[in-house]
Amino acid sequence: MTDISYTPGPLLAAARNTPTALWNDSSDLDELTQSIAFGGVGATCNPVIAYTTIKKHLDVWKPRIEAIAAEHPTWGESQIGWQAVKDMSVEAAALLKPIFDEHNGRNGRLSVQTDPRLHRDAKALADQAVEFHEMADNIVVKIPATRTGLEAIEDATYRGVTINVTVSFSVPQAVQAAEAIERGLKRREAEGLDVSQMGPVVTIMVGRLDDWLKEVVERDGLSIDPEALEWAGVACMKRAYKVFQERGFRSRVLSAAFRNVNHWAEFVGGDVVVSPPFKWQQTIQESGLEGEPRMDQPVPQQHLDALLQVEDFRRAYEVDGMTAEEFQDFGPTRKTLRQFLAADADLDALVRDIIVPAP
Repeated sequence: MTDISYTPGPLLAAARNTPTALWNDSSDLDELTQSIAFGGVGATCNPVIAYTTIKKHLDVWKPRIEAIAAEHPTWGESQIGWQAVKDMSVEAAALLKPIFDEHNGRNGRLSVQTDPRLHRDAKALADQAVEFHEMADNIVVKIPATRTGLEAIEDATYRGVTINVTVSFSVPQAVQAAEAIERGLKRREAEGLDVSQMGPVVTIMVGRLDDWLKEVVERDGLSIDPEALEWAGVACMKRAYKVFQERGFRSRVLSAAFRNVNHWAEFVGGDVVVSPPFKWQQTIQESGLEGEPRMDQPVPQQHLDALLQVEDFRRAYEVDGMTAEEFQDFGPTRKTLRQFLAADADLDALVRDIIVPAP
């Protein structure tokens, strides 16, 4: 990466002086290039981000979508749209390949999310994960942390796919997903299959948990210190990290869905991944924060005590707070799956307007 001009600041300092890895929450090539200059070593993506990127750069993607449609005259709008997402992902993955080689697969990866419309079918999720895995050496594939998703995560890991667990907001989801990955890795090892370059991560969408608890508090008329509600995702991320360390899981925890700078600052120093959107990276760079290690510092007790009054926080915070069967109906899971499904529909509509323009 000698052609990258690195940008001094707290992100680069944390990336170079601590185990904490910075990934960019977008596969937009311009943003990813700048994130690498900040010390970024990977990228995440999801259906909303992919749709937003294509829509933002229609000057680039409209002719490319027209070319895909012309090359595949029998394809429907969904197939065309997903091919555009695949093309975008392969190009972003190429930008990260030198980092992947340098880190032996632990970083330098580009996330591609499985089609949310497959969320009820474990085999279809695992099969698509294998398809995406084969697009480039450094792809990491996102599968949701539902009961069905856990089955797909183990199967895909066994088949050699590096997984990024998504639609995950809680300690029990993170722990059970890490256990599924371990089962898949151990099955590979038992058959003499290579795991040396597999770099799985387990996401906790910290900001989306905060968002949900704010809704719950308002809905139920609970009197909770508003400041405490900014710490829910942080508390779950820190607890999951401790469990991962104690149990020796080979996955790293990944912080996503940023809402405030603590969703980076509180995790610096941990052997974790933080994946802020590019705008948040710019905010952190300009914040004046020192980026001192804080992963091992506990959440202020008064905030934790306040949060523990909320049942859905207890479900998210306790290791056994939910069973796998309950993950699907957890509030943030429903909201996020619906948002991802809507993004698929939005991408279909965008492609439709390109290939069948209004008269």
